Parts: sequence; C-alpha cells; structure tokens
Amino acid sequence: MQYMVMLILNDPDNCPCIIDAWDEAGAPGITILESYGTSKDKHGILDNVPLLPSIRDLMQSTEQHHRTLFSVVEGEELADRLIEATCDLIGNLEELENGFIFVVPVYKSIGLSSSSCKPTVSTDAPFSG
Repeated sequence: MQYMVMLILNDPDNCPCIIDAWDEAGAPGITILESYGTSKDKHGILDNVPLLPSIRDLMQSTEQHHRTLFSVVEGEELADRLIEATCDLIGNLEELENGFIFVVPVYKSIGLSSSSCKPTVSTDAPFSG
C-alpha cells in the first residue's frame, strides 16, 4: 500500500539535510513547497501575506516561513524510515518549534508508476470505487 509522508518543517535551513536523508532512506521523490502556518498567529492569516506570493514578497516579508515536504512511498516500513531520518536530524517533533510529520494512506495514484497509465488502487483501502 502507498502512503504519503508529509513534513511541515519550521526551520527552512534544515530542508537540504532532510531532503538528503529522505533520499538516502529510499524516498522515490520529494516535493517541497514554501508554506506559512497560522498556529502561532491566533488572529488568522495576516493581511500583508498575499495568496500567491512572489519571490520579492517572500524576500521582503518578516513573517516566518516554513517548508512543506512530502513523498508518496510504498509500504509502512519506508514511511517509518522517513520519520526516523527526520527525527534523527531535527530532534523531537513533540517540540512545537521543530514542525510536525504525518502519514496518510493513498487510496489511488496515477502517474507514480512508469509502467502504466492505469490508476494504482490499494487492495486494502477502505473505499470502494
């Protein structure tokens, strides 16, 4: 079964070492997004942060930016290896300033396998379709 491992990384400076660690752990590919969270801002999204920021907006902003990394992997074992590699590098994820990681099952994927254009459907997924 496939799983998506998603990491919200609070310190963007840690991004390159996380990418290297996930690659060494066997992640087939990694997507990285610039992100901004509101968990510390109890008033919601700030008015001065555009919906689709330009590089200039990001460089001029004094707001704290994060990185969101995700990878779709085959099997729980690989998902666990990515979590372990992450914790080895950035420490305890229970500490709010480090970020957080979660894993969700992938019911269906298209385009991850080079052998077919047909959807990959998990046989043990709880959905029918």
